[in-house]
Amino acid sequence: MSTIALLIITGLGLGALYFLIAAGLSLIWGLMRVLNFAHGAFFTVAAYTGWAASSRMSAGSWSSWLVFLLVAIVTGAVFAALTETLLIRPLYARHVGQVLVTVGLALASVALIQGGFGNDPIQLTLPPGLDRSIAVIGANVPLTRFLVIAVAVLVLTALLLFLKRTRYGLIVRAGVENRAMVAALGIDVQRAFTLVFALGGAAAGLAGVLAGAYYGTIDPLRGTSMLIFAFIVVVIGGLGSVTGCAIAAVVVGILQQFLNFYAAAGVGDFAVVLLLAAVLLVRPGGLAGVKS
Repeated sequence: MSTIALLIITGLGLGALYFLIAAGLSLIWGLMRVLNFAHGAFFTVAAYTGWAASSRMSAGSWSSWLVFLLVAIVTGAVFAALTETLLIRPLYARHVGQVLVTVGLALASVALIQGGFGNDPIQLTLPPGLDRSIAVIGANVPLTRFLVIAVAVLVLTALLLFLKRTRYGLIVRAGVENRAMVAALGIDVQRAFTLVFALGGAAAGLAGVLAGAYYGTIDPLRGTSMLIFAFIVVVIGGLGSVTGCAIAAVVVGILQQFLNFYAAAGVGDFAVVLLLAAVLLVRPGGLAGVKS
């Protein structure tokens, strides 16, 4: 029973990380019809920039982690906004160009990080109190798992409030449903595009910091590997649906943890791909039923 509890909570934590990356991807595709393969670069660049800014402070202190967090979020948002303004905006009508540019940016960003910081993961020292474990049904669960889950729930709540209660949120929701209609009404969707990219980048930067706490390291290739499963979460959950992304992230995270533990390493990853194929065959719009 303790093993099951540990796998469920760890899977929820992993799913929370997937959600933080996938939510931005889903909104970017739903509103802008842009497949952003550079989203993993937002995650990686933000994490390393935040770490570099905090590395001169006392290792493992709460102040250094606060700087790490704030710098990473701002870096992710600014990097994403600049990407949309300088690279994506001229290519809205050219989907192949979008793919080539974002893939190229992702590869270049990872190469620059590896050149500047090396290929080896960087060990992180957790702040006092966060390095503890909590006993749950006999299982010692690291406190970082609960932190990641709690932050993801807060981000989900904030995004839903933004989409339902704010002017730009209404524009984003309307754009997901019918982008042409929003533009025909004379609404400045361009500003909404940049805002959505910035929000997605900020969430990716936040995920970069939380992944560092979850794994205990930051790694130049982690953003790329997590992006693959984030894309799967987006498709399973439904393109443009934040709630669908949250549900799919939980399913994917828990499925991976259980099968990788009880079967063999890699079986859970393969099962997630099979789940993606099944969803595409049975419900192409995803669990939330949003048409792409």
